[in-house]
Amino acid sequence: MENFHVTRRHLRSPDFLDVEKFPELHFRSNRIEQAGTHQRVFGDLTIRGVKREVVLDAEYAGRGKDPWGDERVGFAAKTSIDRKEFGLTWNQMLETGGILVGDSIEIELDVQGVRVAAQDAA
Repeated sequence: MENFHVTRRHLRSPDFLDVEKFPELHFRSNRIEQAGTHQRVFGDLTIRGVKREVVLDAEYAGRGKDPWGDERVGFAAKTSIDRKEFGLTWNQMLETGGILVGDSIEIELDVQGVRVAAQDAA
């Protein structure tokens, strides 16, 4: 049986994320809805030039001042996507009859924002 492990090198290859051709992933939010104690962030995720709407389940993680006196706010968010919807179709059959790579990708984000003072934003 051939030994095969998906590594960072493989994920960067043309079979997966093709970082030479598509060096960045993009997410642009369209709207936010309150859902109990969480928020649902709707937006467009682009991977390998393919754009699909996704919904992030987000949770407020807190607010505070950093050591430089700037106000920061944090959020944690997660979603699940089907990799095939973004053109990530490579796979390999295993001797046991299964496949090497599953279709579901779990995405988890920890995001931090810094408030920009009005004079800095102008």
